[in-house]
Amino acid sequence: MRIGLTYDLRSDYLKEGFSEEETAEFDKESTIEAIERELHFLGHSTVRIGHIRNLTKDLVEGKRWDLVFNISEGLYGIGREAQVPAILDAYSIPYTFSDPLVLALTLHKGMTKHVVRDCCIPTPDFKVVYKEKDLESIDLPYPLFVKPNAEGSGKGISYNSKVRNPSELKASCAERWKNGSIPLLIETYLPGREFTVGILGTGEESFSVGAMEVLFRTTAQESVYSYDLKTNYENYIDYALPEPEILSSCCQMALKAWKVLECRDGGRIDVRMDGNGIPNFIEVNPLAGLTINEICACVIRGNNAPLVVDLTSIIAEPSG
Repeated sequence: MRIGLTYDLRSDYLKEGFSEEETAEFDKESTIEAIERELHFLGHSTVRIGHIRNLTKDLVEGKRWDLVFNISEGLYGIGREAQVPAILDAYSIPYTFSDPLVLALTLHKGMTKHVVRDCCIPTPDFKVVYKEKDLESIDLPYPLFVKPNAEGSGKGISYNSKVRNPSELKASCAERWKNGSIPLLIETYLPGREFTVGILGTGEESFSVGAMEVLFRTTAQESVYSYDLKTNYENYIDYALPEPEILSSCCQMALKAWKVLECRDGGRIDVRMDGNGIPNFIEVNPLAGLTINEICACVIRGNNAPLVVDLTSIIAEPSG
């Protein structure tokens, strides 16, 4: 099988003048090399396509592939993660991971929480705000948590994302609006333990590969899984396997959300417990970041084109 690889290489965007934080979700050269290595091991040939501009150019020139292994996050717009799959759908080229509807929905955290909540999955109460006047309608109990509505990898999250009163809320929102984060998601802060759950598969064949707990060291300024802490997790964070009963409850809830949202192939769901120890849905990443670490066997369907990929040394990275 001839497989094209679509991705956003971080080094390419850094050369264009984008910042470290702006490119936080993009991939390293070592990740692309590892994916290629495993596909070659399985007997497939690969073609590096790269970002969406390269993809559109190649398609216009008549180039085609049996399947596209897509991990492209995109750069602009609320539908940026959906852009590559949408184009591939238009050309009837099968690809891995979720479709345009899922990727457009899940990048919008507020809309995703509406769907999840309507399906009776616990998630913190929330409000999406666009301007200062919107804060007047906030009737949620403090403390609250403020973050960009459509970002990943902890971008726009810092120690002052947790706010304890209207004054702190206004200041936190103002800082993020100043930095271009519009809209913002404001949700009830959950005081419990935090986890991330890995999911593989599609529909009824999907399953959880496990969960890890996010443990904050005393060096962390606040128990907020921020961009800084994710980027420098070796200094601030420990990851641990939770006890069996906690593991089971987190994985069950995450798997239910995965199926409700109709995510495909593989990804990650972030979970946090409320004051009663009940796991709550925080957000889903259907294009979870990959890094060289340890073995993960992935069953990837690619739009009804079955492909079993043994991604040796590739797992969802903590900061992805």
